[in-house]
Parts: sequence; C-alpha cells; structure tokens
Amino acid sequence: MTKLTELTLAEAREGLKTKKFTSVELTQAHVSEMHERRDLNAFITETTDQALQQASDADRRIASGQARSLEGLPIALKDLFCTKGVRTTAGSKILENFVPQYESTVTKNLRDAGAISLGKLNMDEFAMGSANINSYFGPAINPWSPQSSIDKKLVPGGSSGGSTAAVAANLALAATASDTGGSIRQPAAFCGLVGIKPTYGLCSRYGMIAFASSLDQAGPVTRTVRDSAIMLQHMASYDEKDATSLNVKVPDFEAGLSKEVSGLKVGLPKEYMEDLPADIMRLVKQGADWMRDRGAEVIDVSLKMTKYALPTYYIIAPAEASSNLARYDGVRFGHRTSGSTLDEMYEHTRHDGFGWEVKRRVMIGTDVLSAGYYDAYYLRAQKVRTLIKRDFDEVFKSVDVLLTPTTPTPAFGLDDKPSDPVMMYLNDIFTVTANMAGIPGISVPAGLSDDGLPLGLQLLGPKLSESVLFQAASAIEDCAAFPQLVAALNQVPNAVKRANG
Repeated sequence: MTKLTELTLAEAREGLKTKKFTSVELTQAHVSEMHERRDLNAFITETTDQALQQASDADRRIASGQARSLEGLPIALKDLFCTKGVRTTAGSKILENFVPQYESTVTKNLRDAGAISLGKLNMDEFAMGSANINSYFGPAINPWSPQSSIDKKLVPGGSSGGSTAAVAANLALAATASDTGGSIRQPAAFCGLVGIKPTYGLCSRYGMIAFASSLDQAGPVTRTVRDSAIMLQHMASYDEKDATSLNVKVPDFEAGLSKEVSGLKVGLPKEYMEDLPADIMRLVKQGADWMRDRGAEVIDVSLKMTKYALPTYYIIAPAEASSNLARYDGVRFGHRTSGSTLDEMYEHTRHDGFGWEVKRRVMIGTDVLSAGYYDAYYLRAQKVRTLIKRDFDEVFKSVDVLLTPTTPTPAFGLDDKPSDPVMMYLNDIFTVTANMAGIPGISVPAGLSDDGLPLGLQLLGPKLSESVLFQAASAIEDCAAFPQLVAALNQVPNAVKRANG
C-alpha cells in the first residue's frame, strides 16, 4: 500500500472522499514526516497542533456531507504569505517575531476551500535568491543527492526552496510559492516538481510580503500537473484589495486537463538554446520530439530581446525592492535596534535586520533610482521591458507555447555556491523573461542529469493561457514518465533513495 505521504494531492482528495483514511490520519502522517526530516530545514514555523485540530474539524465535515473542495488536505505555505495569528517572517531577522493581524487572499482562498496548513516554509530573505541560502533561519536542503556523492548536500533552489524541499520530501501534499524572476520554476526544476507562475494578476498579491511589486506572482509547487491545476484553481481569484488583480473568470483548470496536443504550435526560441550543457540540450531536443510525436508542430522562433532580460530585471527588481523595503525602519513593526538619534536607530535597525543580499539589492535599487541615474538606468530598463513584452506578443502570433529549459544546470552543492553574486543571478536566465512580460510559465520534471539529478522543461504561453500550458505540460509529463525514471535510478547500486521514488 502506498504511504499516505507519497500520495498526490488528487489521490489524497479521492482517498478522503471514499473514506479510505481520515484527514487526521493523513495529517498525522505528514506531521511525523516533518519531524523525521527536520534536517532539511524546510519549515520556519510548524503549526502541527493547529493542523491536527483543523484535520479533526475536516473529518466532521466530511462525515456530515459538508466537505469543501480541498477539505482535509495538508499543505504548507511559503513564509511571505501573511497568516493571521501565525508568525510570518519572509525569511528575515527584521520580521523574526512579526505576527500579522490579517490573512493574505491566497491563503484565505485555500483555507476557505478546506485546505490545512502544516506551517510556514523557509525561503530566501524577502524572496531574494536562487538557492535558499539567504534565509536568516539557515538554508533549506534539497532532498535529492547526486549519484557521484550521495552524502553531498544540494541547494533546493530559491527563493521558494522550503516549498520545493517540503513537497519533494513528502512533508506536504503541495505548497504555495512565489515567483519574481523564476522562484517557483527554478526550485521546482531542482527538486523534480511541477511549478507554475501564473499570468501576472491572476493570483492576488494582497497579504504577500512584497519584493518587486510589478513582478511578484503567487503560484503552487506540486508533484504532478493535475495537482498544480487543482491548487491554482483555488489560489486564483479577483481581489478588490489588489489594484493589479485581473477581473477575469478563473477557468476550471482541472476539468480542462488533457494530454492532447495535436495541432498545437510549439516554438523553440534559438536564444534559449545557446551554449547549453549537453544533458540540458538533450532534454530540450527530447521534449521537442515528444511534442512532435503527439501531433504538435515544432517551429524555430527568435526572441531577440532575450539577451537583455537578465540585466534589465536586475535593475527593475532591486529598484522596486528598495522602495518596498523602506517600510522596515524599526518604528512601526518588526525588529528594532536602538540608537542615540532617530537616524541612528534607522541605520542600526536596517544594518542588523537585513542580510547581505537584501542590503546589496537595496543599495543597487537606491542607486538606479537616484537623480543622477534614474533616466540612464531605471527609465531605460522600463523601455527595454516593453520591448521584451512586444517580442513575446509578436512570437505568440505564430505559436501557441514556447518550449525552453527551466535552468542552465541541475541543483548545485550547498558548498558550491559562487562567490560572485552575478554568477548566482544567472540561474534565472531562462525564467526572468516571463516575469518581465507578465506571462505564465510552467516547469515540468522531464529528465535526469548525468549525475542523476532532476531537470525541468519550461513552457511559456501568452497572457491567460494557463489552460493550454497545463495541457502541454501534461503531455510532457506523460511522455517523460519521471516517477518511472526515478524508480529505475533507485535500482542502481549505491544510488540514494529519492524523495519522489
């Protein structure tokens, strides 16, 4: 019999519906797994007592025929979604003891659908990072290990590293995450999971602690495409509290799921294929072959502005971060370090409360917004961003989706992190374009590296094309048969047992 913690979200939902097990049993199994794998440091705050009480309440609703759509399913929440009465830190010392008095719209939607929260997940401080090594609470650890060194600790990606570590290690059925430049898709690829960044504005940002407001978007990380469709269905909504929220009807993503891609036009942007490692290039070619075999038409396309996306992102995102993080001054809430004057108190508070990566980005952002550089950097970057969006608009006149790698490498070692921050920023090279253009993107686990680590394929689509992306992602998922790949790998002598096996 499959362990309760190894079920997909859809399987667990069906098991509760048919009374094969109770929500208390399901939740307790995940709580036990959380305690067993605290070495992964996936959680910042565990809310297990509250979760078990919610599970007991869910069982009563199920028994009385009043179950809601996600009733009794234990998930976990990235620690930048404000949760009323539960500590919310954004991975930062400056919010170490912050307890919000309000709930984010995304978590409220999930709670109202009956989902149970197991706790708040580790993340790079204020979502600034690609490895989850910038958290004040220490790095989260990827449950995968390379075949060549099974004791080597790997990063889970970032900034949603706690989310992906928890789901990959079977500590939660699914998790919320956020994506500013790839922070759902990149860690999902590193941990062998499905991660979708929806169209900007599809999920409310109300109650999400902001990094870069014009780029941030909530989304789920899950084990399967179906699970992602289920989660996004309940996370997305129009919200009057968010001025950027899209007032559109959210489709029934799960009901529309299909592996049928016959007639779909799939673009291969040549700019994403340059200088790829051999195993990544093989995977992209394999993905294109899978789509052809399913009846899709694969077309070579060009996105000429792609080469400008990463430097443009690292002007716009720090500029918005500089503005958003100005509120953390030690006066109204959060950590405070005393000083002999008000200015000194500000200085000491922000020096002690922020980590080095946050300070770096705030300083970059403040510089590009300053009077002498605003036109030369920030204003010009916004113009380039418009050109990047036009690039996508033009290419989507001829294709339905784009197929690209998710990351330039598999997960790297915790001790292998580059000393040059620019090298770390290059992890986002294939993902930032979607945030710059406001379009959706999904990463699907599709293969293994030469060292037995997960690799993801990314699909990008035009605005509000999530249903088509789920359809194409489902086809890749079916062709890749990733769980079977992992199961085969686990038969190799000396190979570490994988979380998804």
